[in-house]
Amino acid sequence: MPKKTSLSRKIERSLPAELLKLVRELAGLAVRKKLPLYLVGGVVRDLLLGRPNFDIDLVVEGDAVGLVKTLAASTGARLTVHERFGTAKLRFADYALDVATARAETYSRPGALPTVKPGSLGDDLFRRDFTVNAMAVRLWPEPSGELIDPYGGYEDLKAGLVRVLHERSFADDATRMWRAVRYEQRLGFHMEPVTIRLLRRDLPMLGTISGDRVRHELEMVLKEDYPEKMLARAWKLGVLGKVHPSLKGDEWLCRVFANARRLADAQTLVSLRWALLTHRMDQHELEDLIAFLHPDRRLVKVLRDTNRLKAELKPLARAGVKRSRIYSVLNGCEHASLLAHLAAARSRGVRSSIELYLEKLRLVRPALSGRDLLEMGLPAGPQVQEMLGRLLEARLEGQVTSRAGEVRLVRRLLG
Repeated sequence: MPKKTSLSRKIERSLPAELLKLVRELAGLAVRKKLPLYLVGGVVRDLLLGRPNFDIDLVVEGDAVGLVKTLAASTGARLTVHERFGTAKLRFADYALDVATARAETYSRPGALPTVKPGSLGDDLFRRDFTVNAMAVRLWPEPSGELIDPYGGYEDLKAGLVRVLHERSFADDATRMWRAVRYEQRLGFHMEPVTIRLLRRDLPMLGTISGDRVRHELEMVLKEDYPEKMLARAWKLGVLGKVHPSLKGDEWLCRVFANARRLADAQTLVSLRWALLTHRMDQHELEDLIAFLHPDRRLVKVLRDTNRLKAELKPLARAGVKRSRIYSVLNGCEHASLLAHLAAARSRGVRSSIELYLEKLRLVRPALSGRDLLEMGLPAGPQVQEMLGRLLEARLEGQVTSRAGEVRLVRRLLG
């Protein structure tokens, strides 16, 4: 067990000065209001592991919302309050603090959201998922810096183990199966044997979880640095198959996820990973998954574009395919869908066509506008769009390269 003084020093060394100042200000308020205050959860785990984590969670035995409102008033921070749960978030320019009233939870049935009520720190730690996340550091009262570890989380950290707190953990909340996989693979840990046995026993409980909550857990996985490791583990354990039986965390997925890291920026990467995860589903399977997970409209388009393109890309593999043909197949598709096929395609011709579109063809536009065509004597109506399409095709194929060339082409076509 680390010494109290060493934990206090770890906090001081690990947190940026501005964030440390905010935590100290909140602790000062807790002292004045005589409200016990603790650093809890993942930040404690990562503090002990020496991993950076600036997502600060604090628990108050008492009125957390009132305490945070006082700090918000003195600092000008943006405040979000959830009175029902006794929680509040303070947002500053670069950081945020999550502060909650210590609470106990009960589950009316498997998969239900918990019923919460105010409780002690012990109640609050017991409601958590794994021993390594059920530790706290006392900030006040003294002795400040004391590690509170009722379930042996520190020993499990040293042993590299993910362990549930009690045998009903997965039955109460089956999304913990996803979190077990995520922590295990992110930290390079192993689930201890009883936890694996309980997970396998309670796999049917995944059917009690709403699609929205499952989607959130998948999103958290896909935001990780190496989500393919987590998906492979979830597939092996039977967790991924409970989302949809056609989803696989196999060698193919690991390969294309590695390709994806070289193709996408941070803004596109999660959508690209969604597209690759669902890439091998047929249309009916995909629509079943969409109906279950309820993704937003933008992601739905990414998934559908990716699925539709599988058949439409085949002609692009042929040698000498026209540029206008490439444009007509790929134009209007979501960027993440195109990158998914670039990451997954085995055909060099398909990859070359997608690369040509992304690098050049998607930027091609006629110089003349619809108004220009009307001024040249083209009658209003569908002929304008037809002529613009003909100009675009001529641009794509290199038949015209300038505005003057477009004018000559229009005059020739008008006769």
